[in-house]
Amino acid sequence: MFFPIFYTFAEEFNMIMKYLKVTFNVCRNGEDTADGDDALLQAARDLLCQAAGAEAGFEAFDENEGGLTGYVQQKLFDVTALDACLKELPLQGINVSYTVSEAENRNWNKAWEDEGFEPINVDGKCVIHDAHHRIDVPKGVADITIDAKQAFGTGNHETTRMIVSELADTDLKGKRVLDCGCGTGILSIAAAKFGAAEAVGYDIDEWSVENTKHNCELNGTPNVSVALGDAGAIRKMGDKFDVVAANINRNILLADMPEFRAAMTDGALLLLSGFYEADAPMLTDRAAGLGLELVKKHTLNGWCMLVLRAVGG
Repeated sequence: MFFPIFYTFAEEFNMIMKYLKVTFNVCRNGEDTADGDDALLQAARDLLCQAAGAEAGFEAFDENEGGLTGYVQQKLFDVTALDACLKELPLQGINVSYTVSEAENRNWNKAWEDEGFEPINVDGKCVIHDAHHRIDVPKGVADITIDAKQAFGTGNHETTRMIVSELADTDLKGKRVLDCGCGTGILSIAAAKFGAAEAVGYDIDEWSVENTKHNCELNGTPNVSVALGDAGAIRKMGDKFDVVAANINRNILLADMPEFRAAMTDGALLLLSGFYEADAPMLTDRAAGLGLELVKKHTLNGWCMLVLRAVGG
């Protein structure tokens, strides 16, 4: 089983990302190996994926006979956070140990990029496809082409689909949209296709910025612009937005939410995803302290999206 945990960061502009391979052994106390049919051990593996993905920077997990193999960019690996989350795993009688080694240096996405992805229909509101698939899109359905190059955001992941669907249901006519951690630019492009007057994205990864520009050209969306940087780029813009969308991991959302709020007009909407349903309470608590009220919550296969509204001054 493969457990994806996505981010919009890349290690290097030359498309070679340095990864670490972390091999986890998950077993009952006193046992040398794990029994793959044991429900308790499976629950421990699932919890490990969620905790390590959110806390320690892991992008993906591959289940194996003895436990899990996790992949994390060397630059983002937080061993202190990993050790802390292992101590807090709420399962008695389970022992988790791990070893760290360097993974092969290569473009992990190249084969997938070359092959492309199957067209994705988002609730009949838009069809997302790559440059390899030229398809007939029904009248009235938004047609979005995404050429993904080392950036997250094709619409295949639950978090992206939920936000795209919500954007389609939002009255964006004449509105300004901010896309935080834009990746491929899919949310900005979707907003433009759904009627936004302007969409502005930013990403810490230079390759994502270039990929967004490329995808905007493919989609004919000149009202989308993109900047390089982290949440500090919002302050440099000095603008206010009617809708802010952020599909990033939980910890970055918690840290950057004040920047999101400062850029929102009165009554503006904040769409948050990139986290598990279990993480929603801490995000809504953080939001409440910033004058953001919960409007709705969506879940899909354990992933979650929150829609919040700016209230007060």
